[in-house]
Amino acid sequence: MRPVHIALAVLVTAVWGVNFVVIDVGLGHFPPLLFSALRFLVAALPAVFFVGRPKVAWKWIVAVGLVLGVAKFGLLFIGMSQGMPAGLSSLVLQIQAVFTAVVAMVVLGERLRGVRLLGMGVALAGIVVAAVDEGSGGPLLAFALTVGAAACWGVSNVLTRKAAPPDALNFMVWVSVVPVLPLLVLSVVFEGPGRDAEALAGFDWGGAGALVYVAWISTVFGFGAWGMLLRRYPASSVAPFSLLVPVFGMSSSAVLLGESVTPLRWCAAALLVGGVGLTSLSRPEAGSSTPVRLGAVPEGGRPRDTSASRTPSTPSRPAAAERGTR
Repeated sequence: MRPVHIALAVLVTAVWGVNFVVIDVGLGHFPPLLFSALRFLVAALPAVFFVGRPKVAWKWIVAVGLVLGVAKFGLLFIGMSQGMPAGLSSLVLQIQAVFTAVVAMVVLGERLRGVRLLGMGVALAGIVVAAVDEGSGGPLLAFALTVGAAACWGVSNVLTRKAAPPDALNFMVWVSVVPVLPLLVLSVVFEGPGRDAEALAGFDWGGAGALVYVAWISTVFGFGAWGMLLRRYPASSVAPFSLLVPVFGMSSSAVLLGESVTPLRWCAAALLVGGVGLTSLSRPEAGSSTPVRLGAVPEGGRPRDTSASRTPSTPSRPAAAERGTR
């Protein structure tokens, strides 16, 4: 990769890592489901009028929109609003690699052997260490919701693989249209119209800035730049950069939010990032079908197939993916 493109890849992962801090800020202005709905609304408008018609069947756009937009981001935002730290969220979401591999095995007949199984075991060990660390001083329910968000991300990765969108940005923008109404309805039902109205009435520059960042900078810029890199270079060259997202997420949370990073959390980070790297970047087993590679984008958005055998069109695995997106 050219140095300028290496710098761009690092910049995108930094944007996605800091996205978790911005989500934390936004949750101070909006209820989680309302914030998630507004995030997708701002990401979709006015971009949907400029990206052209959808380039895949609507069934895939709706399916990914519901699983990724409603389920994954709904669970993530609720988990963070219930006390899940931003930095730890950016890390725990990486377990989506394991969920993607398992779902791909069941749905697509992918083989899980050798280095990929080892990587999954190492990543799961990282989750256990992170759970032990969080259980000693944080809400385990919020932790479980974040793991559930990672599971939904894994399902959406496989759906995106099936959809095989030729244009990452076009797909992401149209997927962003789908969750808006369901999330607004869920917000009114579970968060209450009074709470939503109060949040909207108190709309200020802080809330506006959080929305602009998670929608336009993390989603539109992030996925646009990532898609450009994937069109220029093999996925095996681009995907490893996504492993920097939890590094930026944890460090920015420590600096900007004052979150502590315990030795156990660093240990969990090393295990998770190492395990995801082994699972994502290992070569296919002989005789296996092309695997769903996992260099998924974190919070901000949508997954992509990162198979080394061909250049995919969408990240992960939006992930990468509001991980936050965040």
